[in-house]
Amino acid sequence: MAMRHFARLFVVAAIILAGWLIYRTLSKYGVDEITASIWQIPPGHLLTAVSFVFLSYFCLTFFDALAVRYVGRELAYKQVAIASFTSLAIGHNVGGAALSSGAVRYRFYSRWGLSAEEVAKIILFCGVTVGLGLITLAGICCLIMPAGPARIIGLSRTGVLIFGVTCIGASSAYLLLAYFLKGSVRVFRWRFEMPSAPIAFCQLIVGTVNFLCVSACLHQLLRAFGNPTFFDTATAYVSANAAALVSHVPGGIGVIEATVAFLLGSSATIGALIAFRAIYFFLPLPLGLISLSIAELVHRDDGKSLASKAKN
Repeated sequence: MAMRHFARLFVVAAIILAGWLIYRTLSKYGVDEITASIWQIPPGHLLTAVSFVFLSYFCLTFFDALAVRYVGRELAYKQVAIASFTSLAIGHNVGGAALSSGAVRYRFYSRWGLSAEEVAKIILFCGVTVGLGLITLAGICCLIMPAGPARIIGLSRTGVLIFGVTCIGASSAYLLLAYFLKGSVRVFRWRFEMPSAPIAFCQLIVGTVNFLCVSACLHQLLRAFGNPTFFDTATAYVSANAAALVSHVPGGIGVIEATVAFLLGSSATIGALIAFRAIYFFLPLPLGLISLSIAELVHRDDGKSLASKAKN
């Protein structure tokens, strides 16, 4: 009973917070400034950017699919995809993604028979996948086009190459640990094991592809205001995302915009950044809230049906 009331309060709080976040972001800019900037983005660029958003959230469903396999469970992909999209559409905006999206994941997975320990492992696994994707893409950018990251980050070309090798080395070390390290690590009363080498390799791939898709989305929007290279955009976004994760600001609001604008050296990108936040963060948010609300209603109706059968 208490958990059911908590879930309802969570849905209401999420809706209120979503409205406040949208107001907080857009209230910093004048309506004329926002509309003029966004109208400069060609429709083709907007549609392509939305396509990359779809691909990113599609990649994110495989974070959960791999995590479910990691804990030794079998669930239909449709179930995993709904849990993943709903939790991340909300978690990306609310902030403290491990807690906010984790709470939503628990609501779904616990109904499907997973224990609290298994859900905790899924949350940790997805967090590691995010980290792998970030450092791997950072390493790729630094090694393929070191001149761009050197200008953006402020390091020498040699320093960028060393940083890139370090990032790729960290990703490779994770794969080696997954291949060679056996056994488990105990944290409080739970045990955590390294994933198998094939699962770890898939983690690295889907994590990197996800951030490639997000960077491609932002790149399409920025091209309306200049001609940044894809790797410059990817480097700026990876840096901004790292700053947002460290700051714990809900949805990285203000942090991502300020970091990207500063690193790319242009204030004319405001329309692109607002459009990016609108289609990557705000567009999935109401869909996630609707999905969560429907899931709660269905679960409540199922609970009433079971109670009615038990009485009869």
